[in-house]
Amino acid sequence: MTTHHPIAIIGAGLGGLTLARILHLGGIETAVFDLESSPAARSQGGMLDLHEDTGQAALRAAGLHERFLAAVHPGGQETRIIDRHATVHLAEDDDGTGGRPEIQRETLRRILLDSLPAETIRWSSKITGATPLGDGRHEVTLADGDTFTTDLLIGADGAWSKIRPLVSPATPVYSGLSFVELNLDDADTRHPGSAAIIGGGSLFALGDRKGFLAHREPGARLHVYCALETDACWLTTVDFTDTPAAKTALLSHFDDWDASLRAFVTDADGPLVPRAIHALPIGHHWPRTPGVTLLGDAAHLMSPFAGEGANLAMFDGAELAAAILTSPENLEKALGAYETAMFPRSEAAATESANNLKLCFDANAPHGLIELMTAYAAG
Repeated sequence: MTTHHPIAIIGAGLGGLTLARILHLGGIETAVFDLESSPAARSQGGMLDLHEDTGQAALRAAGLHERFLAAVHPGGQETRIIDRHATVHLAEDDDGTGGRPEIQRETLRRILLDSLPAETIRWSSKITGATPLGDGRHEVTLADGDTFTTDLLIGADGAWSKIRPLVSPATPVYSGLSFVELNLDDADTRHPGSAAIIGGGSLFALGDRKGFLAHREPGARLHVYCALETDACWLTTVDFTDTPAAKTALLSHFDDWDASLRAFVTDADGPLVPRAIHALPIGHHWPRTPGVTLLGDAAHLMSPFAGEGANLAMFDGAELAAAILTSPENLEKALGAYETAMFPRSEAAATESANNLKLCFDANAPHGLIELMTAYAAG
């Protein structure tokens, strides 16, 4: 027998959980489906800076802002920009007055999960496809062969969304930039040189169309992304199951960089993780399609260089929830209102992200980023 859920959210990421939480507060229960076996099935990534007008606004709507503030990483807004010789060009302390406090993604997700009834999330529910049934209803198929129907299907399932094809033929394209992710554990004791360079917050070490993007996490862990402008297949030429070989391959791109920066790679604890950076076309949108919509990366995947990915996903969730609660008897009206506001909002952020990526990895780096940060500080 096929189960029916009035509202089904595909993906238990930050955006989907924000949506489910605010609807729960409004008396509307949802079913959230996620392919992972549990909240702890995999690492949730590093630190997030939550913006006052998007991510934090969503948490206020969700009644979780105070819990968020209690979990903020002290000093996390400290920022340093250096060049490949490790010369410091900009250093901003965290004086506690900034509007983008840092929190670990896993901690934030746990706050959202704990705010929902346990039965809301259906773990180990990998979606393989969805089919329109007419009148805005859809049938969704799971990897184990089970199916369910829904009156409102929401794709919050990230970059490679299984729901996106219902509304758009667009697929993410390679941005020209690849990351290799690594960690240095117990850094104050075991890696004091790296800890001193990164400081208490974030570090941008840029030059020659490459660099290191790093931040300090709670527990004295340093989380580092090595960034390279490369062709799309470079990551596939490196055997990341062989960590020493992968380190050698990565370091070959940083031969003339300061030894203190190369130490991020040589001293890294655990495996190196490759991540090719993809994005949807700027201005991605779709015609109003009955009974289905998207939020977060499923709707507007962009590079991380505006810091908007998680913030917009949560804000999308909050705005969609508000639209549904305003017009619970007319979901098409709610979806139309949500998308009408979301499309230009996400286009502006995607444009900023693409421009900042170019700025960080052009021939003048890191000076373009310094000028941008100085302009931000000036208001």
